[in-house]
Amino acid sequence: MSLKIVVLAKQVPDTRNVGKDAMKADGTVNRAALPAIYNPEDLNALEQALRLKDKHEGTTVHVLTMGPARAADIIRESMFRGADGGYLLSGREFAGSDTLATSYALSCAIRKLGKVDIIICGRQAIDGDTAQVGPQVAEKLGLPQVTYAEEILDVEDGAITVKRRLERGVETVKGKLPMLVTVNGSAAPCRPRHAKLTLKYKFAKTATEAQEAGEDYAERFCCRPYLKIEEWGVNDIEHDPKWLGMSGSPTKVKQIESVVFTAKESRRLTPADAEIDALMKELITNHTIG
Repeated sequence: MSLKIVVLAKQVPDTRNVGKDAMKADGTVNRAALPAIYNPEDLNALEQALRLKDKHEGTTVHVLTMGPARAADIIRESMFRGADGGYLLSGREFAGSDTLATSYALSCAIRKLGKVDIIICGRQAIDGDTAQVGPQVAEKLGLPQVTYAEEILDVEDGAITVKRRLERGVETVKGKLPMLVTVNGSAAPCRPRHAKLTLKYKFAKTATEAQEAGEDYAERFCCRPYLKIEEWGVNDIEHDPKWLGMSGSPTKVKQIESVVFTAKESRRLTPADAEIDALMKELITNHTIG
């Protein structure tokens, strides 16, 4: 059976390079000040989608992301690895969205795509660690969901079988399609770029990117439609404006504190048992450990 799969992915700031300019005064992330990367667990989700594509002939995998124009980078990255294309939801109206507004916008975009068999996304994004967007999208679309997936074992006769990695063990569950699945970081890592696909899609762009480069994109997209990354604005989806962006985001950041860890002093120990024992007692006494 062929499947129509949508992978929800996010371009996130690289939290390994967080500095003093990482946050704005209004409590939102200053994304322009941080390097951007593909959210790690969304890559795990992409791999699960591509494995289904390999197994079921005729299956298509498209990536849906919401963000600024540069977020098209992760759609291209997905295409280099085997995805068929993608959709970028972008515009000022989406800026400042919390998980509630983000899931609302994504659910509106998925409705525009029509019938989808499986929606797959990472468990959570490293810039928020809330694990809320996937389940909220499922709720807004009225779909069943399986969270904490480690592997999609099988899809057959309109049903999906998923292995879940939980805190105290593993369980296998089965449910009817359509279904939303969130994937753990413990799932299989995503395959690397494919050389032929990289050459095929390296010039894939949104219309905005092509315009900014001064290219005649209309002719290019007409001759090679697979190079067009669909770009949707707020007017391209059916929505209620009050649920988008800052107005649709009840989550507010009250205070931000920058914590910097520095090494003030060091101590060199010999491997003697007495010194190690004394150090352990000191660390327990001052509540560094224990």
